[in-house]
Amino acid sequence: MDKLLRVDMNNNKVVLEEVPPRYAHLGGRALTGAVLVNEVDPTCPPLSAHNKLVIAPGLLGGTPISSVGRTSVGAKSPLTGGVKESNAGGTAGNRLAQMGIRAIIVEGAAPQGETCVLEIGEDEARLVRIPDIRRMRNFECVRWLFARYGSKASLIVVGPAGEMGLASACVACTDMEGRPVRMSGRGGLGAVMGRKGLKAIVITETRRRAPLHDAGLFRGALKAFHQAILDAPITETYTRYGTAAMVDRLNSMGGLPTLNFSRGRFEHTEAINAETMRETILERGGEGTPTHGCMPGCIVRCSNVYPGRDGREIVSPLEYENIGLLGSNCGIGDLDAIARLNFLCNDIGLDTIEAGATLAVAMEAGVARFGDAERAAELLEEIARGTVLGRVLGEGAVIAGRVLGVTRVPAVKGQAMPSYDPRAVKGLGVTYATSPMGADHTSGQTVRAQVDHLSPEGQAKVSQNAQIAAAVVDSLGFCLFVSGVVGSRPDIVADLIRGRFGWDWKPEQVMALGRLTLRNEHRFNRLAGFTSAHDRLPRWMYEEELPDTGTVFDVPDEDLDAVVEELS
Repeated sequence: MDKLLRVDMNNNKVVLEEVPPRYAHLGGRALTGAVLVNEVDPTCPPLSAHNKLVIAPGLLGGTPISSVGRTSVGAKSPLTGGVKESNAGGTAGNRLAQMGIRAIIVEGAAPQGETCVLEIGEDEARLVRIPDIRRMRNFECVRWLFARYGSKASLIVVGPAGEMGLASACVACTDMEGRPVRMSGRGGLGAVMGRKGLKAIVITETRRRAPLHDAGLFRGALKAFHQAILDAPITETYTRYGTAAMVDRLNSMGGLPTLNFSRGRFEHTEAINAETMRETILERGGEGTPTHGCMPGCIVRCSNVYPGRDGREIVSPLEYENIGLLGSNCGIGDLDAIARLNFLCNDIGLDTIEAGATLAVAMEAGVARFGDAERAAELLEEIARGTVLGRVLGEGAVIAGRVLGVTRVPAVKGQAMPSYDPRAVKGLGVTYATSPMGADHTSGQTVRAQVDHLSPEGQAKVSQNAQIAAAVVDSLGFCLFVSGVVGSRPDIVADLIRGRFGWDWKPEQVMALGRLTLRNEHRFNRLAGFTSAHDRLPRWMYEEELPDTGTVFDVPDEDLDAVVEELS
């Protein structure tokens, strides 16, 4: 029987309790949203003791299904002021599910200045104070923790950005090689964890496995699901090139953010695209590999390890979002330089999307020149040191723009846009505007939809369907890259659920989980004070043409409002 692990930071208490009926059929993002709407005052300050941090594996976590070991982290966001869930790969999600922990709910806050670690074993969990790791960067911190707890532990950590309570701070999970690089990046959730005094969570190795109610049914569905992944045309592309395949695609569409979203095509695209990255990794060899799994049992293996000229690893992984936001958006056309900026973000504990957008805003303000990777690295170090400028930048693109006097700030609900310009991919513009998460491509990706991406027609419906599918995927624990299989074969997913839990789910109940999740999230935001005015892109995107497409964002406000009404 799965349990909830409640962590009382005020009183240094950890308690296992039964999963209450209202959470019984929820996991991942569905569970983080339900806990927030039921247990957190939506008007509370996000960094106060009244907020709660929820860490939850997906419903199907801990099983041998490919691409299902993701970990959802949720809280009221210090960046948006609303609901936020962000999920990551790595080993923690499967480990928690195997131990029968449906969610960790962190409440209250430790006394100011204390640095705590939550230890989770097979038979007990406890909070310990470890001042030695205070303000450690992520890579030094995990080395210290592995020396104490053994290299087979799964770790969830925050860097100095989280401990300082910076709104662009993320939560890092270790991958199979122990790197703290699988990021729950969006929304500033690392600041929530850090301000609670929780520096790290250590999950020891376990021999347990998630029990199966009907092993025969489950194995049959598992075989069909894996075959569907292998048959999907996009799988081969992801395995060969990873997410970097999007560089050329978005550049050709005129939607690759360039020079602080002032353009949609980058003159140095060939130097930073997927083919160049793959060839560079293979040529340099050493510790590099173009194909790598971010979590156990994944058959897609879209990750990578990017090496320097000496063959030694610079960063893992180098993803499209990082190439776009830290690269073209900042005018940087050098993969090595982008990889080093990516590593710095990982080490400090910063969301690479928010960091890249913020650096470009700072460049437009004259704090650095576009294309100056060395100065960009210096600015990231300012954040790590907590200087006045560093704290401004660490609060994200909106605050940086306000302080530095920049009006072209690509953000919705306070959160920076990912690497897809919504004037060129208008369905994603609808997602940015209407998702309860703010500007977040993973909450309703539309770039592969068979529509005219430059036309406003039909974009609302495409985004609406994508948002429902994304909520399902996030709640079950799947990677976004198998969302096509989940959406097209909910019958297989229903069989997996029945085989795992014995619940009498039909295919329509699988998709209903997504609608329920979105309703809870929109309800939380409404109670937090959000109105239709928040469900819009920045005004300049309605007025300033994207030079490479000649388009503005022109999906009617009525269409945006209709999406929110339908999903609420």
